[in-house]
Amino acid sequence: MITPLVAVLVLVLFFLYSAIKVLNEYERGVIFRLGRVIKAKGPGLIILIPVIDRMIKVSMRLVASDVDPQDVITRDNVSVKVNAVIYFRVVNPVKAIVEVEHYAYAMSQLAQTTLRSVCGQAELDELLSERDKINSQLQEILDTHTDPWGIKVATVELKHIDLPTEMQRAMAKQAEAERERRAKVINAEGEFQAAAKLADAAEIIAQHPMALQLRYLQTMREMANQSNATILPLPIDLFKTVLGSANK
Repeated sequence: MITPLVAVLVLVLFFLYSAIKVLNEYERGVIFRLGRVIKAKGPGLIILIPVIDRMIKVSMRLVASDVDPQDVITRDNVSVKVNAVIYFRVVNPVKAIVEVEHYAYAMSQLAQTTLRSVCGQAELDELLSERDKINSQLQEILDTHTDPWGIKVATVELKHIDLPTEMQRAMAKQAEAERERRAKVINAEGEFQAAAKLADAAEIIAQHPMALQLRYLQTMREMANQSNATILPLPIDLFKTVLGSANK
């Protein structure tokens, strides 16, 4: 048989368990009293009125949420799969509980639709080369829509952009053609510079005939060193005579 003392002790323990709550530093408690919001309390020790008060915990930490891959058709009619990650936190716990039901799920659904909308307005080259611009647009749109919910979107980052196999082959061919074009341009620039130097050298030799004689002797010396043979240099005036007769 339960004695009155035991019954009172049980009631006291139940009161303490229902009335005393402890919240961590990163938690806030939204207090409802008879169905009406009183305020958000915490962190630390919270005292509630049993049966009358009800508390819902809200985490104030930064949350990283993955956005499921979305099928997107870009502005230039290329079908791709895009997924992203969103970093957000609750800044107003009362709005996060009262204004929206399951704010994490609502944020996920809003992120999916916004991702399809923004990526569908961009071309494929923009998605691949201007990710920072796309991320900024997503962050701005999401932050505007979630502000009434008491949620702040810190960052949105595109993670993967999966291209069709045919598009990957086409882009590989385009990259190869671009590399070949650059190689040909560089080769042509080298030939042009070499021709310009030769023209400058010809002008110098025309102004200083002795330079041709010195260059001729240097060439003979290099040929002798390479072939290990005796080379008898001919007078350069002889070549001038032969070339003059040929021109006539």
